[in-house]
Amino acid sequence: MHIDDVTNIISELDDAGVTVWVDGGWCVDALVGYQLREHNDLDIAVSRPDENALRDWLFAQGYTDRPSPDKSAWNYVVGNDNKCLIDVHIFEFDEEGNSIYGVKYPRESLTGHAILGDLTIHCIPPEWIFRFKTGYTPAPKDIIDVYALADKYGYEVPVTHRRK
Repeated sequence: MHIDDVTNIISELDDAGVTVWVDGGWCVDALVGYQLREHNDLDIAVSRPDENALRDWLFAQGYTDRPSPDKSAWNYVVGNDNKCLIDVHIFEFDEEGNSIYGVKYPRESLTGHAILGDLTIHCIPPEWIFRFKTGYTPAPKDIIDVYALADKYGYEVPVTHRRK
């Protein structure tokens, strides 16, 4: 995906009244201020009350469901003919801020803002995306992201994520 694809998607969703939080690699890029690597997809978090509007927008734009190994009602991938893939993560909180549906984002993890291209986006804050990225066995792309976050924000890279 190209950065223009990502910013257009986010901007058009915002115009449609759908708030999304950028997660994953594009979130890291926005937080460090530049694109670190190629991305196959855009990871977004969306509140369950916005899911129908999101799906309406996606399908009106030609997106269709795509196979995904971890597909569920709250985590699925859609794609279009331009090879844009969006990995959708649905969440919901109760009135006290407890996760009651879908991806178990802590409420504080959905409070970040950064600039991607020329667009201010909602995203996962640096301390949370670093925690998320270091919470599983890393792929090579995750090592790139973790080092960039560590360099920018002064985090210590865990032994499990250090370059060999």
